[in-house]
Amino acid sequence: MNMLLGINQLRVKYGDQTALEIDGSICIERGERIGVIGSNGAGKTTLIKALLGLVPYQGKVITELTPRQMAVHMQSNMYVRTMSVRHIMETILNTRIRKDGQLQRLIDFFEFGPCLDKRFAALSGGQKQKFTIILVMMQKAELTFYDEVTSGLDFETRQKLMEKLVEWYRDKESTLVVVSHYYEELEQLADKLLILDQGRVIAYGRKEELFETYCGKAILILDNTPKNRELIRDFKALKSPDHLIALSCADADEEERIISILIRNNVNFKRSDSDIEIMSINAKEAFYAGRENQ
Repeated sequence: MNMLLGINQLRVKYGDQTALEIDGSICIERGERIGVIGSNGAGKTTLIKALLGLVPYQGKVITELTPRQMAVHMQSNMYVRTMSVRHIMETILNTRIRKDGQLQRLIDFFEFGPCLDKRFAALSGGQKQKFTIILVMMQKAELTFYDEVTSGLDFETRQKLMEKLVEWYRDKESTLVVVSHYYEELEQLADKLLILDQGRVIAYGRKEELFETYCGKAILILDNTPKNRELIRDFKALKSPDHLIALSCADADEEERIISILIRNNVNFKRSDSDIEIMSINAKEAFYAGRENQ
């Protein structure tokens, strides 16, 4: 195991309120892509702040990295409004764009060149995100945190920005911790998931292993209608958003039986072996059921 960062018995309190409580241990290895997911108030941003030493905590963060060897993209970033983006970038990075090959490559990759002579306030939401991402990447950190990197962007802009991030990191050995409430983003970028709820760790592990644990080999997703509920009454339905039915398939034979019924009755469905939303819903259900039985 090539551990980059370990977390053990971590607790963060704001006054009398416990914002984060990790009872066990979490290990992040070099080169891993960790997706952190949870509802508002789950402790996602608090976790990043604790790992960066920005808030006091109890417990242990075990790493040879210093905060300077970690980079972070936070949800809100503001810069001088009266200067051009070019001057802000060169001042913060203490370099000249025309003399810095790596910076030029990032600017070209994110198609940011036309924005350099604009003021920061004149940039669109997506352009502001690209600007901050370029600054973060130029830190060449061993561990990089992205906290809601596409927050506030429209669907198309989110898609394009995430495609760029996925493409950039595809062949690199970078270690990333990506916080997002967009499930499709984590499906693209993360290979492991940390699910938080109310400051507690619900589950942590590789996406494939977590999916099989909480959903089975595959799931079939269909509309929640009286007709569909009657058709599938003999099969295991998982917890899912109210407008959907998610059927767990333990093996290929069971999947084939369910599909034949759905096709025979002209029911539209979607198959998945990686749906993070439904997997996280059922992980949460299992976690609290287990606590009640203790």
